[in-house]
Amino acid sequence: MTVVLIVNSGSSSFKYQLLDVESEHALASGLVERIGQPLGVSSHTVSADEALGAGEETFTRELPIPDHTAGFQVMLDAFAAHGPSLEEHPPRAVGHRVVHGGARYFAPTIITPEVERGIDELSVLAPLHNPGALQGIRAAEEAFPDLAHVAVFDTAFHQTLPPAAYTYAIDKELAREHRVRRYGFHGTSHKYVSETAALFLGRAVQDLRQIVFHLGNGASVSAIDGGRSVETSMGMTPLEGLVMGTRSGDIDPASLLQLARRAGLSIDELDDLLNKRSGLLGLAGVSDMRDLQGRARGGDLDAALALDVYIHRLRAYAGAYLAQLGGADVIVFTAGVGENNPLVRRESMATLGFAGVVIDDARNESTDRGIRVISADDSRVTVLVVPTNEELEIGRQTLQATA
Repeated sequence: MTVVLIVNSGSSSFKYQLLDVESEHALASGLVERIGQPLGVSSHTVSADEALGAGEETFTRELPIPDHTAGFQVMLDAFAAHGPSLEEHPPRAVGHRVVHGGARYFAPTIITPEVERGIDELSVLAPLHNPGALQGIRAAEEAFPDLAHVAVFDTAFHQTLPPAAYTYAIDKELAREHRVRRYGFHGTSHKYVSETAALFLGRAVQDLRQIVFHLGNGASVSAIDGGRSVETSMGMTPLEGLVMGTRSGDIDPASLLQLARRAGLSIDELDDLLNKRSGLLGLAGVSDMRDLQGRARGGDLDAALALDVYIHRLRAYAGAYLAQLGGADVIVFTAGVGENNPLVRRESMATLGFAGVVIDDARNESTDRGIRVISADDSRVTVLVVPTNEELEIGRQTLQATA
């Protein structure tokens, strides 16, 4: 039995997927949102069944959903009413995405009361994410008391970072006391994509030097040497690194002191500024790359500058990680922007001819949606687009932990 229920829970919503890991087929998926508001919303999608000639169908409900426990009951009701039957497709375990595992959790972990306490303690490092994950875990344990529950941590893949990569140059005692260091995020995606790229190329992941760009509304890049993360752009939080939809990425820390002293911004206001009102949104008023490029084509100078800043940062990290790895065998693009935006891929690679990177324009412009090569035949570095599948990776790791 290889069916796993995947749960990705936030403070006021959770996504789920019932996944047959062996066939890589999602039997159903859904979203329960606006938890705790006067009127919640549940959507449940039953996947297409080609054998029966049945198409995908989505069922939506609006009703009060006071807490996560009630939300899981709404999910169970949807399975019972619309299928697939959980009795006919019983999950072997429940896999939970947890954003921050600190330096404590470096592998998929069976959830116990002690692990729950650990996730709670690490909420100080991820106050917007870990508390919601913990709410989802506890509600899922009530809904499925006889199943194993497994935490899969976004930070786990980056636990192979060497000290030189994860250490910040601040007072060491203060850093140790408050756990200030680089942790990295999107690890589930970086792991899945780098291993899938190696499999596609018929190479052992241990033999490859890879640079993986996970470019979505949140964005990060990792240097992966022999299947091990050795450098990554996100840091103690998911704020550091690349320019993102609403997050600033790298910024001089002293600029924040200046804004506090001169503009009178509080810590909470600075937090809101950097996480929710910066990045592409702060520069151009839109956070979606498609909207940004449309405005830039229409002559919007702010949008054109924002796109230039975005590409400039990508090139800077590509060059830095080529230096860290001593060159690359493979460069991979994934996630919403990485998989679907040929301009971003082309422009971010445009200056890397010195490192053997040559993009084939026709391949890069292809509208194919599967894994594909976009580099030229004479490129010394293979450049790929690899669609990410974090749910599948969580499912695999959940089965691994319960084997």
